[in-house]
Amino acid sequence: MDIKTASALHRLRLISVPEALSFPALLIFGSLLSRISDIDYLMMPLGILHGVLFVIYALFLLDVWNKAKWPVKKVALFFVLALLPFGGLYGDKLLKREEADSVVAARARREAGKEGAAA
Repeated sequence: MDIKTASALHRLRLISVPEALSFPALLIFGSLLSRISDIDYLMMPLGILHGVLFVIYALFLLDVWNKAKWPVKKVALFFVLALLPFGGLYGDKLLKREEADSVVAARARREAGKEGAAA
């Protein structure tokens, strides 16, 4: 995996957790509190925050799709996870595993290259 693909995956991981937490915050603190009490001033800022984070997440997902050459099913999975409350947390776990696998593969290639050069 090249550095551009790795950095795109890292950016997607960085935005997945805040995006995953902004949606339940909007549902709980925005919608629920405005319905059961007079606290309705949280709906607008939380809605804007969640909307901005979701758009950034979608753009970063498209960037990863372009650079990592993911299949459409995998991109669709991460998009659906972004639509579910706390789904991005599971997506972050999957991305963390993918990053770790790519590091292991890069180290193995580097070691194989060193052995080939020494022979």
